[in-house]
Amino acid sequence: MDLQLGGKTAVVTGASQGIGAAIAAALAEEGVDVCLVARNKQNLDNVAEGIRKKANARVITHAADLQDAKACAGAVAFAAHEFGKLNILVNNAGATKRGSFFELADEDWVAGFGLKFFATMRLTRAAWPHLRKSQGSIVNIIGVGSRVAQGDYTIGGPVNSALVNFTKATADVGRTEGIRINAINPGHIRTARLEKRIDTAMVRYATQDRADAERRLVAEYGINRYGEPHEIGWLVAYLCSSRADFIHSSIIDVDGGMTKAL
Repeated sequence: MDLQLGGKTAVVTGASQGIGAAIAAALAEEGVDVCLVARNKQNLDNVAEGIRKKANARVITHAADLQDAKACAGAVAFAAHEFGKLNILVNNAGATKRGSFFELADEDWVAGFGLKFFATMRLTRAAWPHLRKSQGSIVNIIGVGSRVAQGDYTIGGPVNSALVNFTKATADVGRTEGIRINAINPGHIRTARLEKRIDTAMVRYATQDRADAERRLVAEYGINRYGEPHEIGWLVAYLCSSRADFIHSSIIDVDGGMTKAL
């Protein structure tokens, strides 16, 4: 299926690894010029080089700490200047700390909201004039923790829930200004964070067999397998295309059926 994305441009945050890198690759493979944004320049450059070998698209990088308000505006300004326009914003940056509520420090909460929520808000605000001009789209990568509360996820759950509300609210504004806004809730996707969770599970299950720990975690989560980063990338590309023109203000769970909540 030709998604007819050739010639469009995008900013993808958190693009130095995992889901963000896969999203950038999926867009580039559809002909989108992509600006990869994250803190680690070397990792960004490595990802960009890998994408360039497979895609006929321009790939640039911009290293920035998106907890800094000025850095958010700067990232958008850089991409818009380099490309001459902006059609797509993918807000993917941000990971929140898990742990006991009583052991999480105030700084952990500030960092959780500062990167994932406030960066999304600031990038959206900075990109808005460009996207209004191009009649573009935004995809927010949130997480299934927005739907179901967990005792060891007291930061991430509220951050994710806030982003769901933010997505719906900005989509209400975007509808009248020609900007389509949707969100994806990834479940357990095979990334570095999942690998750490498997490490923890090996200790909890008292096993040295990693494959066994993986299988037991899959069963515990109530899914058949883990997701792959490129599966999120494919959906982002589709949502940003004209094929998905009637999809607006949607929150899409990609979790193998794990989430049972409505």
